[in-house]
Amino acid sequence: MSKKVEIAVVGGGVAGVSVALYLGKLGLKVTLFEKQKTLVCGPPFCHLHSGGNLYREISDKQCITLLKQSIDFLRFYPFVVDYRPTVIVTPVGDDSLADALLPRLELLKAEYEKLIKSDIENKVLGDSLDYYKCYDKKEIEALKSREIVDNPKTSDEWMIPVAKNIDLKKVQFPLILVQEYGLNLFRLAAGATLAFKELENVTLCMETIVTHIDKALGSDRWSITYEKDKKSHKKEFDYLINAAGFKTGLIDDMVGVKSKKMVEFKAAYISRCDEYKDILFPEIIFHGKRGTPQGMGQFTPYPDGYFQLHGMTEDITLYKDGLVASTSLSSQPKLNPSFIKKIENSWFKEEIDKRTINAIKHLSQFIPKFSKAKVASKPLFGVQQIPGDDPTLRVAEVSFALDRYARCEIVKVSSVIDMIDAIIREFIRLGFVSKEVQKKRDFGYLKSLKESEIRDVAEMLCEQRGYPPLLANRNVSNK
Repeated sequence: MSKKVEIAVVGGGVAGVSVALYLGKLGLKVTLFEKQKTLVCGPPFCHLHSGGNLYREISDKQCITLLKQSIDFLRFYPFVVDYRPTVIVTPVGDDSLADALLPRLELLKAEYEKLIKSDIENKVLGDSLDYYKCYDKKEIEALKSREIVDNPKTSDEWMIPVAKNIDLKKVQFPLILVQEYGLNLFRLAAGATLAFKELENVTLCMETIVTHIDKALGSDRWSITYEKDKKSHKKEFDYLINAAGFKTGLIDDMVGVKSKKMVEFKAAYISRCDEYKDILFPEIIFHGKRGTPQGMGQFTPYPDGYFQLHGMTEDITLYKDGLVASTSLSSQPKLNPSFIKKIENSWFKEEIDKRTINAIKHLSQFIPKFSKAKVASKPLFGVQQIPGDDPTLRVAEVSFALDRYARCEIVKVSSVIDMIDAIIREFIRLGFVSKEVQKKRDFGYLKSLKESEIRDVAEMLCEQRGYPPLLANRNVSNK
């Protein structure tokens, strides 16, 4: 292993942070450049897609990849996961039938069993036989008569609040509970912040803008010019990792590479419902056709009655003109200035209120009592990168367009471990690290982070960014 090798990582989102942690622990010298004051400020994520059952339109192959990647992600970042299941609901009148998912679920259950047999440490979603469970109308009616459990453990206990609160006249049966867990953005940012303090060979250049990149004169090293504290600096590196999220096209343009991609602005809305502040819900997905008034609804629980809401309609999560593609002139897709203004400055209160209320109405058509929910804060928001020209793509990792240059292209956060594996293979080829590192994946130092410290830093990040501190906590009982 060459400790003289210097790696530049541009971007401090999930991709950049993960690869910097991984390489830093291997002993490589890493410099991470991030424009914001804190790490992981990109588009919101809240769901471990361990099977991809939110996306009926994607292939079985993508679903199997998401399952494997999610297990790897959970093993790498255990402190980020909220261990509660997801309930998949197909509304009456939907184009599909509720049991249409069953063949895919059986396939995923079998794939999960194979992964467990290959490595017992992959058993992180419970027993493979419990990967999913179906509930017919009679079973749901029976659960309605049971008392809600403070700390649900079994599938049936998680389903009790669903049975008691969903309008059963508006849904098809069976309802399906699946072991797709929650993810917490603030906890990931907090854990990474703490972990970097233990890595002396990783330098964080926060509030720093990379302004120019070219090859160093007479060398195969990269020369990076960046601005920090209103001063211009220049430094050379042996390898460049472009983890700039929706701005990866800007770095491509700097290094002279053409790439085809799309970016999409999205938002998730934060609400609070006093009716539910003492109830632990699973996440609930109401399937629907994207972009129509019946677009998918996503009901994501946090402690004390806070809920994150998605509605795949243009009045809620999606935006007209919010999906744009790169052109022959630039690898960087050009978003409407109104979206850039939201990202870099602030939202108008009127829009926050209007879209959050729309989201509450969208979910309360299936959960009537939720109509009493209120706007709790500004939305979680950001821009998602999608490589290529297929907006339904959910699995992508990294590409290597130039020598000593990696472009991170994750669509879902769980892809970062496969992304890192591909970068490690490149580093082995270049002689930066030995072949032995391929056998190392789970780092104990991430598992040894103290829960109290993660929670404190995560709550601080929530407050700094203008969100309720309870969004930093796992969905566990306060009783």
